[in-house]
Amino acid sequence: MMKNLIAFAVLLFVGIAVQAQAKIEFKEETVDYGEVEYGGDGVRTFELTNTGNEPLVIEKATATCGCTVPEKPEEPIAPGETGILKVKYNTKKVGYIRKTITVYSNAEGSPHAVKIKGKVLAQDTKSVLEK
Repeated sequence: MMKNLIAFAVLLFVGIAVQAQAKIEFKEETVDYGEVEYGGDGVRTFELTNTGNEPLVIEKATATCGCTVPEKPEEPIAPGETGILKVKYNTKKVGYIRKTITVYSNAEGSPHAVKIKGKVLAQDTKSVLEK
C-alpha cells in the first residue's frame, strides 16, 4: 500500500512538472526588409511572446552567416509577456537577403527558426533613380 502511494505521488509530481513549460510564439516568423539602400538601416525586430506558464529564457540566437547579427533579450520573459529579438543585417552587402536566425531557449520545441528576407540595392541605384 505504501509503495503504491509513493509511486502515485511521484507520477503526480512528474505529470505536473511536465505541464509547466515556457512556450515561444513569434508575431511574424519572417521579416521582409523590402528594398534597402546600400548602407541603410539594417536593424529589424521580431516580437515574441511567452505563451507558456514558466519564464522564457532565450539562451542564444545564431545566424547563418556573419553578415547577420542577432541580439537576444537578456532577461527572462514572464508568462504572457513579450520580448524583442533584434537582428542587424550588413547593408553594405549588395543583393538578396535570405537568412535564418535560430533561437535556442527553454521553450517547448526549441530551437525555433525565424527568417529575414529582402534586397540591398547597389550603391549607385539611388543616384540613377534621382536623375
